[in-house]
Amino acid sequence: MFIDNLLLVSDAQAFTGAATVSTNVIDLGNVTPKREIGTGEGMGFGVAFDVAAGAGSTPVIDVIQSDAAAMTSPDVIASVSDVAANLTAGKLLFVPIPPGKPTKEFLAIRVTITGGTTTATLTSWLTHRDLFSITAKAYAKSYVV
Repeated sequence: MFIDNLLLVSDAQAFTGAATVSTNVIDLGNVTPKREIGTGEGMGFGVAFDVAAGAGSTPVIDVIQSDAAAMTSPDVIASVSDVAANLTAGKLLFVPIPPGKPTKEFLAIRVTITGGTTTATLTSWLTHRDLFSITAKAYAKSYVV
């Protein structure tokens, strides 16, 4: 699995309780017609739980869009809310962007955690569905194949 640093929206970012937006945003450019990257080849956000929220926590991961880089007044275009059952460090998720979306210039993720321990650390990036693998393995550095 390859991660392009320009498409990384959160890099081991701590998300706590209330809705927290990713550190970085993806700028699709203010062009006409708008870039609907969810149409055609499957695109979405890969999410890796570096430090999972504790037992009883319920994280909700939203893909959001906005006309402002500060992600003010965002619209939710995709959401995953049923991840609590298998939540462990190292868990990978893919949140697909639906066809016809986004319709605004900026993209990011927003994480809200309720109940239990309301802190989790995530890494998230925009990726093509075929480049994302939930069976990816991490190997020690200097590993030679």
